[in-house]
Amino acid sequence: MERTPVVYIVASQRNGTIYTGIYTGVTSDLAGRIYQHRTGIPEGFTAKHRCKILVWYEVHSEMESAIVREKRIKEWKRQWKLRLIEQENPTWRDLAIDLGFEPLDVNGE
Repeated sequence: MERTPVVYIVASQRNGTIYTGIYTGVTSDLAGRIYQHRTGIPEGFTAKHRCKILVWYEVHSEMESAIVREKRIKEWKRQWKLRLIEQENPTWRDLAIDLGFEPLDVNGE
C-alpha cells in the first residue's frame, strides 16, 4: 500500500463556539489516522475535545513539505484556520466519508 503524506484538520463540530476543538496533524496514512481519532486512540487534545470530523486535508508529494506545512498551520491564529477550512469545505462536510467512514454529525447535534 502506497503511503501519501497528508496534512489534515479534524474538528469536534462546526465553528460557532469558542470551545470547538480544531486539531492539525500530518500522516502518511490518512484513513488509519482518522480511525484513531474516531476511536479516541491518540490520547490528548483530540480525544479530550472529541475531534473526530475530518474537515480539511491537503496531499503532499513528500513528507518533508507536509511537515513544514503542518507546523506553519499550527502557528496560525484560529480565525485563519477557520478560513482555510471554509474556503475548501464551507459546510464542514465530514470528508472521512470519502474514505469509507460512516458520517458523523458536523454540527455536534
